[in-house]
Amino acid sequence: MKKRPLRIKDIAEILQISVSTVSRALRDTYDVNPETKEKVLALANQLKYKPNFNAAALASGNTKNIGVVIPFITNYYFSTVISGIQEEAYTNGYNIILLVTNDSSERELSMIKNLSVTSLDGLLVSISSNSVMSNHFQELTEEGVPLVFFDRVPDDIVASKVLQDDFSGAFQATEHLILHGYTKIAHIAGSEHLSFTQRRLQGYVSALEKYDLPVRKEWIIYSGFSQQCGESDMNILLNMKEVPDAVFAVNDRKAVGAIQALKKRQIKVGSEFGVVGFTNDPISTIIDPALTTMEEPAFEIGKMSCSLLIKHITNKHFLPKEIVLPGRLIIRDSCLGASSSLID
Repeated sequence: MKKRPLRIKDIAEILQISVSTVSRALRDTYDVNPETKEKVLALANQLKYKPNFNAAALASGNTKNIGVVIPFITNYYFSTVISGIQEEAYTNGYNIILLVTNDSSERELSMIKNLSVTSLDGLLVSISSNSVMSNHFQELTEEGVPLVFFDRVPDDIVASKVLQDDFSGAFQATEHLILHGYTKIAHIAGSEHLSFTQRRLQGYVSALEKYDLPVRKEWIIYSGFSQQCGESDMNILLNMKEVPDAVFAVNDRKAVGAIQALKKRQIKVGSEFGVVGFTNDPISTIIDPALTTMEEPAFEIGKMSCSLLIKHITNKHFLPKEIVLPGRLIIRDSCLGASSSLID
């Protein structure tokens, strides 16, 4: 079996000092006690430690380049986030370099492990939907690499994070359906592994519980985020013995897929069946009927993420922050069911 390479974390554990102290000692920075630095260098030499030059280059903070790891580039949400990142980066004299994973955890891991030497000052990351391990990001943070997560964020890493208020947005979307007379509301969710999928699910469940409506597990379907997945999920719901009368979709693409499935069965969307999405993708105004949705502050998320990363790059002692931005309910025609007394 191939032996795992020695890491900075191993040296830190042996010497009973912090990972960041070892990292700074190996980089010969001014703020490390000379005796400590000598011990670190002696042990590293004894153990034949080979530094991770990619991580060291990332931590050096002098290239004026920022890496942006994203699942998609053609997706409306992510393209808008990138616009926000670019605006903030340009204002502060930074360039951005896109690393597109195509929503593959394997590609994500490969990209992080093979980052270009001396090319980046830090990373902005939105993880892939099937990422169940985040050791590759944890190692970067332990080695002092400036790192900020946005939108799709891991729960098990202490780092700066910027995201929309998924719980509140999902609650408002579901409550809007309830207030318009729908009582049998399903949820077509995203990947079960993603924290924002779970937060939107919790918001949906909380709204149902507030109005004493049943939470039926068979009406909660996990799948991908595409329009095709939305159509497939809706067909599963429509083929059940008891069919819901409304659906809250994890994003607009899935909501549009659901509307297509309903229209193919001659079910009137907006009156007989309510649909609410999440994003405010331009497709939400093109589909007929136009889609009621929760608008995400994508541009602001991009700007704030980049601003936080630059603070980490320029100040190694800047503490991690989590910033949650509110969304906004956009009311259109896909949810105009029989008025309930709750509206009055």
